[in-house]
Amino acid sequence: MRVLLVEDDLLLGDSVQAAVAAEGYAVDWLTSGAEVLSALKASPYDLVILDQRLPGLEGTQILKQLRSGGDNTPVLMLTACDALGDKVAGLDAGADDYLTKPFDMDELFARMRSLLRRLGSKAPTLISGELELDPAARVVTFRGETIADLTLKEFSILETLLRNRGRFITKAQLLDSSNNWQEEVESNTIEVYISRLRKRFGRDAIETLRGVGYRFR
Repeated sequence: MRVLLVEDDLLLGDSVQAAVAAEGYAVDWLTSGAEVLSALKASPYDLVILDQRLPGLEGTQILKQLRSGGDNTPVLMLTACDALGDKVAGLDAGADDYLTKPFDMDELFARMRSLLRRLGSKAPTLISGELELDPAARVVTFRGETIADLTLKEFSILETLLRNRGRFITKAQLLDSSNNWQEEVESNTIEVYISRLRKRFGRDAIETLRGVGYRFR
């Protein structure tokens, strides 16, 4: 699941990005409202966490432009503007939920999950034969049984492959599917996780094309 975080407070933005990434989401972080519209045109996101008071364009201005242009990406407003009028303005502009600062990370995660469940049309269940992956609930089932012990990285790689089923995905793209690789980027991490996924779902489930990448059959 890809999340776009828009927050100009560097301390808060850094902590939210790290916490959301640790939950298994791929997170891109912007500090200016003027960058948001071009970022959403360049790459699809499953959820936007949007501050209201931003340099460039304010959150409600961004929302109005998104919605008037037909972009229905779920948006969670995250802002210090806690007056009733501010909340109404944010929701009327097109926000799907509104969380005021200061907040607890667990509540942020719960609201994210709730939004992704409610607006499931943005994140449909990915199905390949007897394998099903629900991005919103972050649940994988295989042959009718829930696979409960997938690591966050295994889940991220599997989701990326299933979203692009039939196309070869490079190692760089798979690394980009998770922001929480840290020191493992320089190792043969991708090969290790691909091997683990093959053991779970069958050796022929994931095809390798040397020098190109991997694809889910």
